[in-house]
Amino acid sequence: MGWFSRIFKGSDHRVSEGHYYKDDPGYYLPSTSGDVWTENGNEDIDRAIALSLAEENQKAKNVNDHKSQLEEDEQLARAIEESLNLESPPKHGNDNNTTYQPIQYFPMGYRICAGCNTEIGYGRYLNCLGAFWHPECFRCRACNLPISDYEFSTSGNYPYHKACYKESYHPKCDVCKHFIPTNPAGLIEYRAHPFWNQHYCPSHEHDNTPRCCSCERMEPQGTGYIALKDGRKLCLECLDSAIMDTTECQPLHADILKFYESINMKLDQQVPLLLVERQALNEAREGEKNGHYHMPETRGLCLSEELSTISRRPRLGTGNRAMDMRAQPYKLSSRCDVTAILILYGLPRLLTGSILAHEMMHAWLRLTGFRTLSQDVEEGICQVLAHMWLESELSSASGSNVVSASSSSASYTSKKGKRPPFERKLGEFFKHQIESDISPVYGDGFRAGQKAVRKYGLQRTLHHIKMAGSFPF
Repeated sequence: MGWFSRIFKGSDHRVSEGHYYKDDPGYYLPSTSGDVWTENGNEDIDRAIALSLAEENQKAKNVNDHKSQLEEDEQLARAIEESLNLESPPKHGNDNNTTYQPIQYFPMGYRICAGCNTEIGYGRYLNCLGAFWHPECFRCRACNLPISDYEFSTSGNYPYHKACYKESYHPKCDVCKHFIPTNPAGLIEYRAHPFWNQHYCPSHEHDNTPRCCSCERMEPQGTGYIALKDGRKLCLECLDSAIMDTTECQPLHADILKFYESINMKLDQQVPLLLVERQALNEAREGEKNGHYHMPETRGLCLSEELSTISRRPRLGTGNRAMDMRAQPYKLSSRCDVTAILILYGLPRLLTGSILAHEMMHAWLRLTGFRTLSQDVEEGICQVLAHMWLESELSSASGSNVVSASSSSASYTSKKGKRPPFERKLGEFFKHQIESDISPVYGDGFRAGQKAVRKYGLQRTLHHIKMAGSFPF
């Protein structure tokens, strides 16, 4: 490894395998006759001995210097070797990009390839992800081809080609099917539906991409949503159980009437039911003075009118005969008559049923003489009934999930059969909409009403509402 010293340190040591010597004409002196040495001769001998000892000391010193230099060269070579080899890439979450370049050199030591578990020996190798690899054994986790690029990505300590990692982990838009772009800060930004977990580019919220009027999912490109007559769009899954006209809705209407009977809330009056388009519903809403509406889309409406009766009795004389028609104080009596319930057509059965259960509660409150209530109380208790009906539809035969006022509702739910998976998912979504509503009237009103019903039962809660005009606490 002495060539490293010459390259990086400029060493010019010369090392001889024999003895050091000095080329001095006076080193070997001629002798005189006999064994007699002159005084000068003795001095020469002393000088020769001193020089010899100095040469021996210099030899030992040079040998030690040679060993020290070899050790230093070896350490330097090892440092250069490690600097030429790649270090493990830094880890930042699950997505790491590493630049590496295989180097041709002869490694020192015993190394086992993490890919094939054999000794690497001499030749090129990689030091990545805390292990050693043959270049052909360092393969992409996705496509299983060797990674020969200068940059690669990692996830869970597995290497990937950058393109393979993007294909595997970079989110794609569920609407346009492209990779969701990064924002100016370099971060992946997308929108997601809170229930369906549909991910899409933020731009689709402003490019007129249609949404299903029932489940609220955006229309993926290449998937045709059904256009209804009033301009709404309906996805194919929701279309499968959609109710399109009043006649088709009659069996559902009868089921909800039975549900009300099962919780001791039978309606004595037959309330007409009509399925209408959006325009007709909006026009009826404008003429209804006492209604409360859930913006931005009204899906149901209970129409009613106040009927007032004015009566006076004649003055009675002997024999209960009318003496004269002098006016007595007038007696004013009023009652509320429910004229119709309007429901938006083209919605799935479970959504149509929950809307109808809500509007039926409005009708029940008016027909049973409840006074005018605040919006949050009236709409809240109506949402409670809609939620109860959905639970009765989705619950098992035991009816354990039903918030009921009597055991009869459990027997009502036992008649329900299993539903297709997506229809059941739709029912869970409609329940989620009621539960997560953030409006002060419909959302807060529902949560207050549901809390009261769970604590006191439905009948006691209704009695308190009738007497006090508020939910019991």
